[in-house]
Amino acid sequence: MTMSPTRILMLVLLAGGIVVAAQSNPEPGPPAAALEKRIAAYRHLLADWAGLTRYGSDNSEVRPPAAGEQRVVFLGDQITESWRLAEFFPGKPYFNRGIDGQTSPQMLVRFRQDVIGLRPKVVVILTGTNDVAGFTGPATRGTLADHVTSMTDLARANGIRVVLASITPVCDCTKSDQLARPQTDLRPQRRIAEWNAWLREHAAASGSVYLDYYSALASGRNFKPELTVDGVLPNDAGYKVMAALAEQAIAQALSSTR
Repeated sequence: MTMSPTRILMLVLLAGGIVVAAQSNPEPGPPAAALEKRIAAYRHLLADWAGLTRYGSDNSEVRPPAAGEQRVVFLGDQITESWRLAEFFPGKPYFNRGIDGQTSPQMLVRFRQDVIGLRPKVVVILTGTNDVAGFTGPATRGTLADHVTSMTDLARANGIRVVLASITPVCDCTKSDQLARPQTDLRPQRRIAEWNAWLREHAAASGSVYLDYYSALASGRNFKPELTVDGVLPNDAGYKVMAALAEQAIAQALSSTR
């Protein structure tokens, strides 16, 4: 019996998910609900790898910016998606285009739809933590560099100023879900620091603004426990710190003549 490439890929992904779950959980078997959630995520990834359906309908309803409107798009992963922008930036024309679990190549694919098409003045790009974790396959600082460089080039070609955020810290200081590996194992802190050094250099070379969340959220190389929910996601106190820094970076980008 022959199987289609899609079915083969599905079986490989499912098998990989089960193996990871078994390795990271000392119990005889992974909880059924958590495993079902993982399988559903793989199915969605196969159907819409880049997440183009997540904001497609919303984007179609967005009106062109009004005269003088300082529109900003926040592009990112779960850290951005979980950020309640309307609450932390009341009255500001800021659009959240974060998708849980995404990596830089996925954001690059949807950059035209979810950023350029909204005609913002500024884009705040927060990516890298899931690249480090290898969520869509092996990744290096070089692959991250390629994807981030392409996004900044696309933004500049369309008159959009770029705020390039650091990868945020992680820690093993809070309780994780039963299927999760230790965060510092999944996202090695040394790699985060090294990749942030490149992001800072690229921001300077490309005329972008570097937004250093990392230094404000970290103690040493660990995410400050009082600022995180699970060692990866900020809590409200963490987002409050990030909001103040983001506002400064956006203002700097808007005032830039480069």
